[in-house]
Amino acid sequence: MTMKRDEIAFSDDQEELLQLLLEQEELLFPEESTIVPRKESENVALSFAQQRLWFLDQLEPGNASYNIASALKLVGVLHVEALKQSIQEIANRHELLRTHFHVFNGEVTHSIEPAWQAPVNEQDLQHLAAAEKEAEALRLVTLEAQQPFNLLTGPLLRVTLLKLSSEEHILVLVLHHIIADGWSLGVFTHELTQLYAAFVENKPAPLPELPVQYLDYVLWQREQLQGEHLDSLLAYWHEQLKGSPGSIDLPTDHPRPPVQTFNGDAEKFAFSAELTHRIKQFCQQEDATLFMVLLAAFQALLFRYSAQDDIAVGTPIANRELPEIEGLIGLFINTLVMRTDLAGDPSFSLLVKRVREVALNAYAAQDLPFEQIVDNLQAERDPSRTPIFQVMFVLQNMPMPRMDLANLTLYPLQLENKSAKFDLTLVMIESEQGLSGVLEYNTDLYEQATIQRMLTHFQLLLENMLARPHEPIAALAMTTRAEQDLLLTQWNATWTPYPGKLLFMSFLRNR
Repeated sequence: MTMKRDEIAFSDDQEELLQLLLEQEELLFPEESTIVPRKESENVALSFAQQRLWFLDQLEPGNASYNIASALKLVGVLHVEALKQSIQEIANRHELLRTHFHVFNGEVTHSIEPAWQAPVNEQDLQHLAAAEKEAEALRLVTLEAQQPFNLLTGPLLRVTLLKLSSEEHILVLVLHHIIADGWSLGVFTHELTQLYAAFVENKPAPLPELPVQYLDYVLWQREQLQGEHLDSLLAYWHEQLKGSPGSIDLPTDHPRPPVQTFNGDAEKFAFSAELTHRIKQFCQQEDATLFMVLLAAFQALLFRYSAQDDIAVGTPIANRELPEIEGLIGLFINTLVMRTDLAGDPSFSLLVKRVREVALNAYAAQDLPFEQIVDNLQAERDPSRTPIFQVMFVLQNMPMPRMDLANLTLYPLQLENKSAKFDLTLVMIESEQGLSGVLEYNTDLYEQATIQRMLTHFQLLLENMLARPHEPIAALAMTTRAEQDLLLTQWNATWTPYPGKLLFMSFLRNR
């Protein structure tokens, strides 16, 4: 397999583990390749990731599941014109924010507006009472986040500014996923703070010119994915996913709809400081990253719930190793498939070793877009579920902090998510307070009580796996005492009295 030396941008322990794998597998490093600006008149087709989102939008137009929303609470003296000027400058810098899509002879291409004015929808809520104001603000934020986009007409960026008082505002940013990813929100916020700080003092824009644009990356990506490099990546993923069951048969509360739905909700949870410490201590003992240990624990839970020993879970990767694209707004994220073998009822320690090997191999082959993996496998399409995997795992370890500007403080707000791209998505969050998480679920499949019970089982199983890492996973308890009492006592209460002297045949006749 062929890969680039700066392909992986991970922590020190991940780099060390990856380097060991590369030496063992004798992986090759080709000459470096950089992205160059294109000719502006050139029509550019969609990236591989964009093609999938376009396809999904054509299947279900008006579906807001692939909206990306962010909200910031602005406390202090806000200069609205400086804020608008900052947003306009960001749109000027990143041409993808000024893009919609055009179809000609069946081919979809980007259509960029050269001089697009970024509208800011201002709404004044000052006249409302405090309780009513908070409810209305929440309603408007949710409404904005769930309002669909039209990919053909655009715009694919919406900005709303809610005025709660003279020194309290909420800024809502909504983009379609086809032009942005989670990293892009961080880029947008970073540039917004830098530009606002300059414009509020009537200074020029302090940001350097972007070396390339997203469409330059699209052309570069297609040039890279050909020849020997493409063949080696296709060969790896074909071998890795050959014979995969294609689904996890988890028990659900409701029958699966014939066509996949995206109605969702989410349940939050948090681990204690003690459990967080034990997890990180176990990572050191096993020479594994936090991602690997938490993924192994989640796959162990899925193994217990499904009784399947072949578990495939998707996980996102930023895919921004090249320095030219670190500061770009665009859809760069890729999805890796973590297929783990749990045959033989392994211990947690052994499972972590298996997950570690799977993860490192997946990192080394991350260049291939997930969309090409699906096409190459030629798996039978099932409209009721996503291909290859239906469960996603995410580890977030870079939470957005509070930001202080001149006379203004920005606080990130948590938005309610009422959609689900997969059956289940477990998001683990590492912060200074410890480990917490969110389990997003499809509400057409699961009830809230089931998800709450699943999270309880997850924590109990994890605690027992940490306490007894060398015992078979299937032998470890994950039910509460109340559930054990229900299973072993209440549901097993089958004793029935009968007269001691009654003959057996008479007893049967009386029944």
